[in-house]
Amino acid sequence: MFGVILAGGSGSRLWPLSRELYPKQLLNLCAEKSLLQSTFERLNKFIPAENIISVTNSKHYSNVKMQLGEMSENSIILSEPISKNTAPAIALSVKYIIENTDEDEIILVVPSDLLIENDEKFVQTVEVAKQYAQEGKIVTFGVKPDYPETGFGYVCCDGGKVISFTEKPNKQIAQEFIEKGNYFWNSGIFMFKVSTIIQELEQYCPEISSIIRNISCADKTAPFTEFEKMPCISIDYALMEKSQNIAMVELQSDWKDLGSWKSIYEVSSKDNDGNVFVGHVLDKGSKNSFVYSSSKLVATIGLEDTVIVETEDAILACKKDKTQEVKQVYETLKEQHDGTQMVHKTVYRPWGFYTVIAEGKGFQTKLIHVNQGQKLSVQSHNHRSEHWVVLSGMAKVVLEGQDHILSPGHSIDIAVKAIHSLQNPYEGDLEIIEIQKGDILSEDDIIRYEDMYGRV
Repeated sequence: MFGVILAGGSGSRLWPLSRELYPKQLLNLCAEKSLLQSTFERLNKFIPAENIISVTNSKHYSNVKMQLGEMSENSIILSEPISKNTAPAIALSVKYIIENTDEDEIILVVPSDLLIENDEKFVQTVEVAKQYAQEGKIVTFGVKPDYPETGFGYVCCDGGKVISFTEKPNKQIAQEFIEKGNYFWNSGIFMFKVSTIIQELEQYCPEISSIIRNISCADKTAPFTEFEKMPCISIDYALMEKSQNIAMVELQSDWKDLGSWKSIYEVSSKDNDGNVFVGHVLDKGSKNSFVYSSSKLVATIGLEDTVIVETEDAILACKKDKTQEVKQVYETLKEQHDGTQMVHKTVYRPWGFYTVIAEGKGFQTKLIHVNQGQKLSVQSHNHRSEHWVVLSGMAKVVLEGQDHILSPGHSIDIAVKAIHSLQNPYEGDLEIIEIQKGDILSEDDIIRYEDMYGRV
């Protein structure tokens, strides 16, 4: 069996904690490990690491590689040059499997943002689904609904055979589905044989099928010129709603789609008044509310059924039953080209992290933290110069082929187009202040020549 983890989403309904360049699957929301790492760990209990394929977007690749590298050296990461939703992502993973095995393998596809704690029951459901998959069925995993959720898709089932799919109904229709008793939440988990999915794609989505034939996954990425031709479509719309070859098994384990702040509230431990407080929160008299502080004191008085999420550069406040609408805020910020939906002020990298301290026209100031034994890529910039001041630790700076060893208080200038690298081969962490000056200060203005994390 192969496992495919879909790890390319943006997590827009969990803004402002989830951002386009650091989405929810990379966050530690309910455990010590990220959702992505927890998903990999769950599959790795019954699928070898070299058979687990994570499909992500190129802009998330380095973070996904870093997180999965902590789990296993053998995991496979496929990179999409552009986001095209789940159907092209699944097709890409199938093409990789075809190129690397002669067997008609069974594939288990799972999202990277689910919370499942009963792994034993999950594996039992997988074993039941395998029987249907071996018979040539596409198997979907259904979840018995316990309330009329409007943010999920629903599967109508009759004796294991799928009758219909309904995507995100209104509350009245969702309530009717629950009363009928044969409707299940669409968990986003699927299973099929390679030959089955190829045949179904050829019949119901020939555009994806024809494009994927021209793509090679030899370097674990898809060429942009071919992949950009893919339709942007989910596997539900592309295939599941059209195929007559769908079976459903009821998921026996627990299941939570951590897609909204309401769902995070539901799985979190609560105080005697039904509140969830995370971080530096001072409350007086609130009930059934969720308050998350990442950097500042958040003081609340008399809230009821309210969600407040504070980050360094944004605050969300809404009623708990409105958290599905956070996506609309995210999309508005995107339309306005507001960087608040794109990236945090603190950005994590394989070598450590940086925090934007101040920025204005023509300048930006960062605090850069480099972990022990790590180094940034050998790089240059076409549009900005940089000035580095060491705050703590020891820095090795390679500038135009010359080594410079800097202790706290010492500084160095990096000219426009100068080839350079910041390194920390010493004991202890390194922190520097970086002052950038130039007309273009984005992360796009990086030309990499060497990189220990494979980002060249």
